[in-house]
Amino acid sequence: MPKFAVILPAAGNSSRYKGPGRKKVFAELQGRPVWVRSVEAFVNRDDVVQTLVVISPDDEEWFREKFRPNLAFLDITLVLGGKERIDSVQNALAMVRADVDFVAVHDAARPLIAKAWINQVFEAAAKSGAAILGNPVTSTLKRVGSDQAIAATVSRDHLWEAQTPQVARREWLLEAYAKRGKLTATDEAQLLEQAGYKVTVVPGSPLNLKITTGEDFRIAEKLLPLVPEDRKLGLLHPFADEDPRWP
Repeated sequence: MPKFAVILPAAGNSSRYKGPGRKKVFAELQGRPVWVRSVEAFVNRDDVVQTLVVISPDDEEWFREKFRPNLAFLDITLVLGGKERIDSVQNALAMVRADVDFVAVHDAARPLIAKAWINQVFEAAAKSGAAILGNPVTSTLKRVGSDQAIAATVSRDHLWEAQTPQVARREWLLEAYAKRGKLTATDEAQLLEQAGYKVTVVPGSPLNLKITTGEDFRIAEKLLPLVPEDRKLGLLHPFADEDPRWP
């Protein structure tokens, strides 16, 4: 069985988030913090041998105190992030164990991830070397100018919206980050592309929402009951018995 490490970036400043909580990843979604819900999808998998959560240095003291009960039950490594997301992931990548075969990067702000989707992208990465979850673009796309007027209609043929997890062989990802140069990539697939690696796209689900704004948070609250309930057994959080949805 291949060994996977999972990196969950949670060091962003949440500048577009106007909702409950200090930051979007720290807000409580139906009784549990967003980042905890994301972590729970991975920590109790047999193929995941290391889980790393990246937080901002400015949040470290507060985070350790606020989530002390969760940290006592979750087998995770805390990593201090950098200026940009790419820097944060690189900091965590440097701490990944040498015996790990594949590294998955999953947004801590995507708490509605189901086991089936993780299985699919992990299996695809094991076959091809690198894979991500994604969805075909279905809406009409417009390129808009600085004056807010439409400049062009963009064909959506062959266009996909990238999601996470994004998974790659550990050595591929290390090489991709080493070759990043001045590129400020917004995801791992972009770095892998630049390094010359082929990345497979696995159809995901619109439910795998990334919480960016307060409106996203409210949508996530409504979508949570629709996520396949394959994570209810063995959840690692200190107050599991207090949540009536998880008998």
